Amino acid sequence: MSSAEIRAHLWELAQERIEAERAGLTANEAYMTDLEDEIVAYRHALVGVAVTEIAVLRGELFGREQG
Repeated sequence: MSSAEIRAHLWELAQERIEAERAGLTANEAYMTDLEDEIVAYRHALVGVAVTEIAVLRGELFGREQG
């Protein structure tokens, strides 16, 4: 997945959390915990993918140093 795709999914998860709160599902601990765990996992994935994308771009721009 690209960072853009992960950000889009995080936005969808945020919307799901808002809808869950509106529907009164905050008392459903299992559901809310699962939702929060997924959000955390995607945030971590976003950091990893973003760092990788930056490294790849940097490699493309500057090439590999010869030593």
